[in-house]
Amino acid sequence: MWTADEIARLCYEHYEIRLPKQGKPEPNREWTLLAAVVKIQPISEQSCDCPDKPMQVTKEVVSMGTGTKCIGQSKMRKSGDILNDSHAEVIARRSFQRYLLHQLHLAATLKQDSIFVPGTQKGLWKLRPDLLFVFFSSHTPCGDASIIPMLEFEDQPCCPVSRDWANNPTVEASGNIEATEDKRKCKDPDSPMTKKMRLEPRIPAKEVANGAAHHQSFGSQESGPIPPDVSNTNLPSKSQAAVGGMAPGGAKVVDVYRTGAKCVPGEAGDSGKPGAAYHQVGLFRVKPGRGDRTCSMSCSDKLARWNVLGCQGALLMHFLEEPIYLSAVVIGKCPYSQEAMQRALTGRCQNILALPKGFGIQEVKLQQSTLLFEQSRCAVQAKRADGPGRLVPCGAAISWSAVPEQPLDVTANGFPQGTTKKGIRSLQARSRISKVELFRSFQKLLSSISEDKWPDSLRVRKLETYQEFKEAASAYQEAWNVLQKQAFASWIRNPPDYHQFK
Repeated sequence: MWTADEIARLCYEHYEIRLPKQGKPEPNREWTLLAAVVKIQPISEQSCDCPDKPMQVTKEVVSMGTGTKCIGQSKMRKSGDILNDSHAEVIARRSFQRYLLHQLHLAATLKQDSIFVPGTQKGLWKLRPDLLFVFFSSHTPCGDASIIPMLEFEDQPCCPVSRDWANNPTVEASGNIEATEDKRKCKDPDSPMTKKMRLEPRIPAKEVANGAAHHQSFGSQESGPIPPDVSNTNLPSKSQAAVGGMAPGGAKVVDVYRTGAKCVPGEAGDSGKPGAAYHQVGLFRVKPGRGDRTCSMSCSDKLARWNVLGCQGALLMHFLEEPIYLSAVVIGKCPYSQEAMQRALTGRCQNILALPKGFGIQEVKLQQSTLLFEQSRCAVQAKRADGPGRLVPCGAAISWSAVPEQPLDVTANGFPQGTTKKGIRSLQARSRISKVELFRSFQKLLSSISEDKWPDSLRVRKLETYQEFKEAASAYQEAWNVLQKQAFASWIRNPPDYHQFK
C-alpha cells in the first residue's frame, strides 16, 4: 500500500515545493527538523480482477511542521497567544488540528466533501472508514525514543541489541534537538574517529523489506512490543541498573546516544555516569531550555499520549464520536532503534485499563526510511565539512496546513516571525496554531452550526473560557485522567490559570 521511503520522499518534496524560504535554515550554517501528517486513501473503483495485487492509494500531506525550539517557563503567557513548544512534531500536530477543524467545517456547515461522515449520535462525526493517517518525522522523537545503544566495533547506534537490553538499560540518545554536541565520554574526544562518530551517525546496513532500518535481533516488526517492566516513574531496580554487558554476537555496549530532554523534576533521574550507564529508560522528560527550564514534555512522551487520547485534542472531541489516531509513525534516516521506539511510544501505556468507550492503546506501526532529510543536522554537517563557524539549530518554525486560507505560519520564539515587543498583544502577533487562535477557529465552527444541532456535551451548561470548553469534553478528560493515574503520573500540566482566556 505504501512504504516508509514513499512517505519520506513525499514529505521532503512537499517541504521543498510548498514551504517558503522564510523560516528555513540558513545554508551551511543552520539545521532543522521536519515532521508531517500524511493522509492515506484508497483509490476508488479499483479492479478486483487481481485479489493479490496491493491496494492502490493516494498519499497527501495534510500538515507539516519544522522547528527545534521551546520557550522557557518564564516566557509562558496566560493569554494563550504564544507557542510554548515549537519542536517539529508538535508544530505538525497543531497544524493537523487546524486541518481537522477545517474538515469539520466542510462537513457540518457547508455539506461538502470531507474526511468526516455523520456519526451515530446527534451532532457527532467520525472519520471515513477508508482513511488513515501516517505521522512522519525526520528524526527520532526527543526523550525516551532516542535512547539508543552504541557498540564498540561500530560508529553507529543502530546495531544488533537484544530486547532485554532495550527494555532495561539506563541510557539515552544524543543527536537531539537542543543538544549542542554529542556528550559521549570517549578516551580521545578530539580524535578524527570520535568526531566522525559524533557528527556522522549512520543507520545499519541491514534493511527490512519495507525500507526500514531494523536491528537484526529484534524479530518481526509486525510483532507487538514486549511491555517494559516500568510503572509510572516507580522504576524497579532492574530498570535502573547500568547497561554494560554484551550484545548478541559478543559486541560490547559501550555508550549511548543522548537526548537533551531532562527528567521531570522531583522524579527518578539519570545517573549521569560515563558511557552506557548515563541514562535511565522509560522516564518522562521535559525539553531543555536555554537557561530557563521549560514545561514542555518530550516528543516521545507526547506521541505516547496521542497514541491513547488521539491527535485531535479535547476541543475537537466535542464533535467526534471517536479519537483521531495515527496508524503509523515513520522516521527518516537517523540514529534509530525499533525497540526504543516501541518502548517509548507504546510500551509505557501497554497495561492501561478502563478507558472510556472509543479510546484505546493503538498498535501503531513503526517504520524507518532510508532517506535522509537534507536540512537535518547530520546532512548539513556532512556538506559543510570543516567549514567556518558553528553549526546551529534554526531558530524559526514553519507551520503548514491543508486549508484554503493562509495555510502557512512562520514563527520565532513562539510568535510570528518579525513580531516586536510593542506588537505582541496585537491580533497580528498570534500564530494561527496558538491555543487562542485554534480556540477562535473552534468557536467559529460552533457559531456556524445551529444550536439545536450541537452535540450534547456543549449544551449541558454555558461555556465561556478555553478551560471550560476543554473540561466539558467529558470522555476525553476521563481518558486523560485514567492515563495519568495508571502511567503518566509525572506528566507536567500547566496551571489552570493559563487556560482562562476567552
